[in-house]
Amino acid sequence: MAGIVLAAGFSRRLGQPKQLVPICGKPALQHVLDAARKSRLSPLVLVVGSHLAPRLHELDTAGFALVINERAAEGQSTSLQAGLAATAEQVDAALFLLGDQPFVEATVIDRLIECFERTKGRIVRPRYVDGPGNPILIAKPLFAELYQVTGDVGARPVIAAHADEIVDCAIPDRSRPLDLDTQADLERAQRHCRERTGGT
Repeated sequence: MAGIVLAAGFSRRLGQPKQLVPICGKPALQHVLDAARKSRLSPLVLVVGSHLAPRLHELDTAGFALVINERAAEGQSTSLQAGLAATAEQVDAALFLLGDQPFVEATVIDRLIECFERTKGRIVRPRYVDGPGNPILIAKPLFAELYQVTGDVGARPVIAAHADEIVDCAIPDRSRPLDLDTQADLERAQRHCRERTGGT
């Protein structure tokens, strides 16, 4: 089960590389990498844009195959495809993690893997208390369709085309992980950190 971390975004709305903003004492992307490493995912792939490559030394990427997506400006679909191309042929599915969701958890990742193993669903997604969210697991039979997607849409067209095949994996004790898209999101994340540590 491959784990592909998509972290090639340009953070235009935030105005700074959201992958590297400090969240709970370490870069936001580091939280995602750590969660993936703690899970059952293997192999692990990290996709970044060339704009972030010079700052990779700020991250602990041990255990990840690093992919520099020179076409990142063309949209998330190119990162998804670059990540897939870097996985071993024998993987039966890939789980796509977003590099701007620092509160994603290894336990949730492993629940998705278990759901896939139990159901053999071609698309497995978490259903949190507040609805479906990320990360998304897509089985190998759909990889060819992922390679046909263009633009900044990720896997959405493939997921929409196979909506009747989606397996929802219940995550009844968690809300959807926060995306870091705006300054307000960043402030919410910092507030969440303080709440977790008992700060004010």
